[in-house]
Amino acid sequence: MQKTTTSEKVATGAAQSKLILVGEHAVVHGQPAIALPFPLIGAESIVEKSRGQIYLDSSLYSGPMELAPSSLAGIVNTVKHTLKILQIPYRDLLIRIRSSIPPGKGLGSSASVAIAIVKSLFKYKEEQYTKEILLQLANICETYAHGAPSGIDPLTITSDRPIWYQKEKPVDYIDPKGNFHFVIADSGQMADTKTAVDTVKQMLKQAPQKMYKKIERIGDITYQVREALEKSSKQLLGYLLDEAQKELEALGVSDKSLNRLIEIAKSEGALGAKLTGGGNGGCIIALAENEHHSQLLSEKLLQYGAHNVWSYELKG
Repeated sequence: MQKTTTSEKVATGAAQSKLILVGEHAVVHGQPAIALPFPLIGAESIVEKSRGQIYLDSSLYSGPMELAPSSLAGIVNTVKHTLKILQIPYRDLLIRIRSSIPPGKGLGSSASVAIAIVKSLFKYKEEQYTKEILLQLANICETYAHGAPSGIDPLTITSDRPIWYQKEKPVDYIDPKGNFHFVIADSGQMADTKTAVDTVKQMLKQAPQKMYKKIERIGDITYQVREALEKSSKQLLGYLLDEAQKELEALGVSDKSLNRLIEIAKSEGALGAKLTGGGNGGCIIALAENEHHSQLLSEKLLQYGAHNVWSYELKG
């Protein structure tokens, strides 16, 4: 059912995606993580005035916001909190959501959509937003999506540089030297970050000494990855991505679909490859030698069953 609008007033907000380069799962337990803004895919929210109750129009659901499925509870509550802050009446709006980010793949889909919506509502009211407000409102959505989110997704999505994130410490930014060519491949399997985080927690309870060593090892690798980025050391970065993947496999958050894509990337000359995001489905990230190699890697990964592939250059 198409909703008709009553005004020419239209406000748009957009947000990019994000990638975790290294530090998944360990970041939940106090270790650092490095995340990259990923501008190749993103979300857009278009707000228009319309008569009646608030209406959502998206690929996942179209209809009155009050009847939205529970999977959109984070989005609904983000809209409600934003309207309250802006003192906009809770009615007479059409919110169109367009996203090129596949949901449930560890690419920050929920945070990106939330940020795009908040931006569009602020623009609609002709009010200025701060980064703090964006993060605060996006984290409402993230809490519904992930339970106890680290906050790394909204921070990265609102950044133009790689971020160094550690719980309860000031966010730092990384300035890479040289250019790094990455290939991101979607396994086609939905990732469940919440379940993966719970799996790691259970393993930590069962074998705390052994598992905390794995967590600390991921932390050590993350420090070395920062150094590799800042010194433009591609070979070292590739080696470290492989090492991080070994630890993630030991934590039980990789799966056959991811391992297969990693093996293909490595057999085609990737300098290193690992899962990115929560794991158990979702995406992998592989480091290519150069732009030409990244194109070849992309073609091979698609040929051997990747659901989608993106070539991304991180510029120094």
